[in-house]
Amino acid sequence: MVKKEKETATKLKKELEEAKAELALRSKKKKLSVKTKPKNKEAKKKIEAKKKEAKKKIEAKKKEAKKKIEAKKKEAKKKIEAKKKAAKKKIEAKKKEAKKKADAKKKEEEAKKKEEEAKKKEEEAKKKEEEAKRTYEEELEEQLTEEEITGFQIDKTDMDKLVNRVCEMIAGYETKGILQNILWRKLKLSSRDGSRLALKLERMGMITREKILENGRWTYLLLIKKIPISTKSIENAPCLVCPVEGKCSTDGEISPKTCQYIEDWVLAELKTKKT
Repeated sequence: MVKKEKETATKLKKELEEAKAELALRSKKKKLSVKTKPKNKEAKKKIEAKKKEAKKKIEAKKKEAKKKIEAKKKEAKKKIEAKKKAAKKKIEAKKKEAKKKADAKKKEEEAKKKEEEAKKKEEEAKKKEEEAKRTYEEELEEQLTEEEITGFQIDKTDMDKLVNRVCEMIAGYETKGILQNILWRKLKLSSRDGSRLALKLERMGMITREKILENGRWTYLLLIKKIPISTKSIENAPCLVCPVEGKCSTDGEISPKTCQYIEDWVLAELKTKKT
């Protein structure tokens, strides 16, 4: 019984000691926690301050980097804009140059066109002038062959007599000549027949034709070149039936210089022409 009590007392004592030790330990821990708590707060504050400072530095660096990036962007943008402006100016200058060249070319082409038109008008005017100068005879010369011209005949007309008469009339005007339209009116020939006759006489070498402008119209002046030989003037000559014609000579006893027959014939011819 005593032994059990002793064991219980020892056990209680031990438990009490353990409780005291635990209480002491807790008290110590409490004291330590009270002492370290302010230190932890201070350290925490320092850490927070460091964090804030570091954060500020980082933010400042970020801002500085951002500013640098923005500055570089602006500079790059300025360079790009400057390049764009320079390129635009070059393009504008090229456009202006191209426009100047195009305008110059256009003016040159217009000048050339005007020159060609003026030349064309001049040619047309010249052509019209040539056409205005063109006569009916020139058209006939193109249409007719040489045989048709030289072989021209007028119905029921003695062409030899007509040729002689025309040549005599033209010869009457000597070097002055006569306008063909006047001559055709005198001979009562049509313009067509007269023109063909003039071409024929020219081909025969009897006359020459000079193209002249008369009263705003082109015509021909006819001039004698060679008078045809005619036997009409000696048809009644006494020599043709003279009985002593074989003895007649310029130095002989019987001579044309002293022939009474010739003298009478010449006087008779002169009277006939006067009448």
